Amino acid sequence: AQMMNEAERIVSFTNDYLPLKTYNNIHEGNALRVNWEEVIDPKELDYIIGNPPFVGYSLQSKEQKDDILSIYLDEKGKPYKTAGKIDYVAGWYWKSSALMSLALQRGKTVRAALVSTNSITQGEQVAAIWKPLYERFGIHIDFAWRTFRWDSESTLKAHVHCVIVGFSISKNEKKRELYYGNGSLKECNNINSYLIAAEDVFVESNKNCLCTVPSMTTGNRPADGGHLIIEASDYDEFIKEEPKALPYIKKLIGSEEFINNKKRYCLWLKNISPAELRNMPSILERVTACKEDREASPDAGRRKLAERPHLFRETNNPDSFIVVPAVSSERRKYIPMGFLDNSYIPTNLVTIIPDASLYHFGILTSNVHMAWMRAVCGRLKSDYRYSKDIVYNNFPWPTPTEEQKAKIEQTAQAILDARALYPDSSLADLYDEVTMPVELRKAHQNNDRAVMQAYGFPIKDFTESDCVAKLLEMYKELTEK
Repeated sequence: AQMMNEAERIVSFTNDYLPLKTYNNIHEGNALRVNWEEVIDPKELDYIIGNPPFVGYSLQSKEQKDDILSIYLDEKGKPYKTAGKIDYVAGWYWKSSALMSLALQRGKTVRAALVSTNSITQGEQVAAIWKPLYERFGIHIDFAWRTFRWDSESTLKAHVHCVIVGFSISKNEKKRELYYGNGSLKECNNINSYLIAAEDVFVESNKNCLCTVPSMTTGNRPADGGHLIIEASDYDEFIKEEPKALPYIKKLIGSEEFINNKKRYCLWLKNISPAELRNMPSILERVTACKEDREASPDAGRRKLAERPHLFRETNNPDSFIVVPAVSSERRKYIPMGFLDNSYIPTNLVTIIPDASLYHFGILTSNVHMAWMRAVCGRLKSDYRYSKDIVYNNFPWPTPTEEQKAKIEQTAQAILDARALYPDSSLADLYDEVTMPVELRKAHQNNDRAVMQAYGFPIKDFTESDCVAKLLEMYKELTEK
């Protein structure tokens, strides 16, 4: 309020305050192309504070991508391999680090703090953005404000999920300060680039599992223009028109269908003969339309698929598998996951683990795995975006005794049994924190305890942050072997 009163006082002295004029202490230009040392002598600088532009890597123009590639350079002067897939705001972290490094060489301590989208502290972006800053400049995080929603004052009411990161290169022996969305403060010895009170570890994309567990894969991408998919509203009429098609129809399952118990179907024609196909005009019409759609695609890979227009891009249909939604609401304590059989065709909007057991399900649906997921996964806005290469393949699994493993299998089955008590309820109903049944919550709590015991984690006074810190230590040991 005091600042606003001062601003009103200044405005009252002039009628000519807009448009803003350029003064000799304002420098115009592309901040990622300008030499910051020419803007200010590092020896005269104390703080770098800003709110750089928020542009995700998939939304950047060619010029913006070139900006990043021109500065995110390794010691040989070549762009880092991951530089093409980082958010635009990362450029300001690089330029700030470079200027602080130059200032330190000249005997001056400079510190920085930037407002950013929270995406830079999640998923694959963490290693891509922060690892070069740690290795090239030796930065450390002095304080951070974890994810909060910043609402726009415009009529469109747009909002963005942000973090504030204070960082520097100069020695800092003070306790690190980590602020949470509710305003609470935690003092700690170190804040890592996931904005967690833990040691500096970078969880990098990994095509293979660190531990000996069943492989996770994505579902099947239709790439069909919708022609091989039968919506629930069209199903009865389609079967009535083409009754011989029934053996070639399966239930289609993506995140939305799985979580909300929505019905959707697809033509699964993997073993159909040409004669059978030609004898079902309604199916042949859809396959022909799929072929035409693929042939018209600007993508060469999709055009290639026109050679087999009756099939999805992938044709994975395991007998049994665990399904994990690719995107799930942050409001849920647990990502809903479960077992399905070969009557379902998973789409590329879920990940699947063929031939997984009750034990694997129990570990994955536990609070331990959820803590890991929340720490390292990417986000879609604020919703969890589960990925096999970051979340699953890097997850440190426990080494339980036979007794502990049997206990987890028992508690995992109890979760499935508790769900079965409510056949009219979707997973969205069951995992809503308000409507979650008592039986299901208790089953999860029992499973959580069994899993924590398998890890050797204490049950009481062990926070999620403590859990993530321990898992990161295990990850570091696994990757250093």
